[in-house]
Amino acid sequence: MRKRAAALCGAAVVTAGMLTAVPADASASRLADTVRAAQPDWKKCGIAARPTLQCASVTVPLDYADPRGRQITLALSRVPHTAKTYQGPLLVNPGGPGGSGLTLAGYVAATLPKAVAAQYDVIGFDPRGVGKSEPALTCSPGYAAPVRPDSVPRTPARERTNLSRVAAFAKGCAGKYASVLPFIDTISTVRDMDSIRRALGAPRINYFGYSYGTYLGAVYAKLFPQRVRRLALDSVVDPTGVWYDDNIQQDYAFNDRHRAFLAWVARHDSTYRLGTDPARIETRWYGMRAALGRNPAQQKVGASELDDTFIPGGYYNGYWPILAKAFAAYVNDADPGPLVKAYDAIGAAGASGDNSYSIYAAVQCRDASWPRSWARWRQDTWAVYAKAPFMAWNNAWYNAPCAFWPTTSLRPVDVSNDALPPTLLFQATDDAATPYQGGVTLHRRLRGSSLVVEQGGGNHGITLSGNACLDRYLADYLDKGTVPRSGGTVDAVCQRLPDPSPTSVKAASPGGRGSTLHGLIGFRR
Repeated sequence: MRKRAAALCGAAVVTAGMLTAVPADASASRLADTVRAAQPDWKKCGIAARPTLQCASVTVPLDYADPRGRQITLALSRVPHTAKTYQGPLLVNPGGPGGSGLTLAGYVAATLPKAVAAQYDVIGFDPRGVGKSEPALTCSPGYAAPVRPDSVPRTPARERTNLSRVAAFAKGCAGKYASVLPFIDTISTVRDMDSIRRALGAPRINYFGYSYGTYLGAVYAKLFPQRVRRLALDSVVDPTGVWYDDNIQQDYAFNDRHRAFLAWVARHDSTYRLGTDPARIETRWYGMRAALGRNPAQQKVGASELDDTFIPGGYYNGYWPILAKAFAAYVNDADPGPLVKAYDAIGAAGASGDNSYSIYAAVQCRDASWPRSWARWRQDTWAVYAKAPFMAWNNAWYNAPCAFWPTTSLRPVDVSNDALPPTLLFQATDDAATPYQGGVTLHRRLRGSSLVVEQGGGNHGITLSGNACLDRYLADYLDKGTVPRSGGTVDAVCQRLPDPSPTSVKAASPGGRGSTLHGLIGFRR
């Protein structure tokens, strides 16, 4: 269920002050403060596009209850401040779980106004298990390689095949990483963030997170509220649905977003020649899916790979021209080439995807309880599929290893917090990956927070992606600590950017601002 924001005007502004408070989890704070954190040894690692980027690493305990036990390494990146006014470290996270943050630091530093970015050390990090951190987990290399079984289990045999596949993934991960998996979770990552803070010598951190990174930031703020200076969260996870319920809500929202894409195709019939009725175009799309299930394109894009290719369009409408072109070529001209090209560009998972998915599963399966009865998954997913078929079964199988995960589950963190300085939240009304209600819910739970809404927007990750209105609120907050205030549910509204035109390839092209950000955020929360 989603709600839309009413338009607001004349929002008041307040300034983030310097608040201190007793930690919500004082024992966690005391425990973390006993862990030694050596200062990072920064070395140049810049590239042509980010010449000032530096890299380092820090060592932290695998188990914070045993701080002198096994140690692991976290990879860091930094764009150092250059202004006389220094506001401390700004930790950034792209989401996931499983997203690498090393490149995001350079992007954020380059995309914020220069005068604002110059006041911060912008710090990226690979969370435990991710990317260049050690150990980096890859449970099953090539797990998503084509051609996979069709995700929709229309026969008992197909269901058994998919079920065996996800169970084998969970078992294989347990076999490779039995000593590590109990410590791959959000709370452990949050404690790593505080270890990074201490290694940087900072009494408090500033934090900017997208997607799952909003939950990471909210949990950090809960465990270490006295360590938070500024907190900006974009595309907000509903903290009350972690994680089974959140994924079901995604299914409905992605179905709506896919239909928005089909309606866009209908408006551009002169280009794509797929018709002017979105419902009929939807029928043709599912016809294409059925055909690919029988005969995968170039033995690479079957029904499940088609899902993988079009799901990114639910995150970012800059991909719509690419997807519509591929759709039209297959249906109108029996040409699978553009479809395979689109899959290779935005749907296929490489080695980094194998690592990201392994951490995604490890964190989500450990963070909260999941149904252990497959009958529950089957019943719930078919019920969703009847109303919202686009991603229902694809999403179910993506998360299904959690039905077999070897670690015991933690309890989701109640992130409710009245001990923070003013914080700033951003949410699009039609975001599919983190539906709108999640932003409202977190706004209500973070006392003193402000919610900025992109009215009618459907992209996931909306700041630093071309909307000047949203970016002004973020820049003002990081520069001066100011946030809008209205006294209502929503504190400020920005209008969405126009949908792309069929010839608008710049937004989706490599190096384009929108595609760069959405490539860093990735295509799962």
